[in-house]
Amino acid sequence: MFDSTRADSYVSDAMSAEVATSPTATDAVITLTESAARQIASMIAEDRENAGKFLRVFVEAGGCSGMQYGMVFDERRDDDLYVEFHGVGVLTDPFSANYLQGSIIDFSDALTGGGFKIKNPRAVSSCGCGKSFEA
Repeated sequence: MFDSTRADSYVSDAMSAEVATSPTATDAVITLTESAARQIASMIAEDRENAGKFLRVFVEAGGCSGMQYGMVFDERRDDDLYVEFHGVGVLTDPFSANYLQGSIIDFSDALTGGGFKIKNPRAVSSCGCGKSFEA
């Protein structure tokens, strides 16, 4: 069961994090493996609506562990952190960067357990599906 009080606490904690520990525009907050970059480039090429957009990786309150990952194709915003891997641009907002610093995104096309996987060194625990975490 989702505890909104607990999730709000995570959001509040992140917002009060010291600026000195926040990633900067020159830090690679997230790393994409070559496999993940290939899959993302393929998804962008398949849908004209995604042309000229970047992969946005973010966290938000929710999921069974308190915080959940999200990925969408989006346009760049003024405060975004940007990095490029294997020709794919990746955006992260400053709030999410505090939770995602050092994360690696991989992709597997295996029939069982395939899809995008995020390995996050800041996650204290993760749910079984890998889509939510506790920091």
